[in-house]
Amino acid sequence: MKKRLAVYPGSFDPTTYGHLDIIRRSLEVFDHLIIAVAGNAEKSGLFTFEERIDLIKALVGDDPRVTIETFKGLLVDYVVSRGARVIIRGLRAVSDFEYEFQLAQTNRAIHPEVETVFMMTSVPYVYLSSSVVKTVAGLGGPVDSFVPPPVQAALEKKFADRLPR
Repeated sequence: MKKRLAVYPGSFDPTTYGHLDIIRRSLEVFDHLIIAVAGNAEKSGLFTFEERIDLIKALVGDDPRVTIETFKGLLVDYVVSRGARVIIRGLRAVSDFEYEFQLAQTNRAIHPEVETVFMMTSVPYVYLSSSVVKTVAGLGGPVDSFVPPPVQAALEKKFADRLPR
């Protein structure tokens, strides 16, 4: 029987409870999930690729159904190179849909065999983004309801020398 394989791409800078929700729900539908940590030319990263991968590993443990990798180049080319046919994208609000729809259609034009599956973010995480988490953490605000403890500790360490005492 062929494994149902999907790729969940993102910057994961940092990984939030919203990301973990999509990971958990994806694993209910697919046999194996590749978490593909991508760089975004429009965003500067707070965490290095290695730090992001280490944090994700700490959160998903040694689940054999999950592979964590980085990639460069076009996402859709990466997906095909890994033998996958599905891209998972989380949608928080209607405003996300237009952008994600455009990307999905572009990917389909390049590789028609690759499908994009949109998962609506669970209600408690609709407002949550990595950018918001970084802003709150950078200003010394509480992020414990946004990110798991290992990510919270990593954020505190990153911002320790920048926060007023």
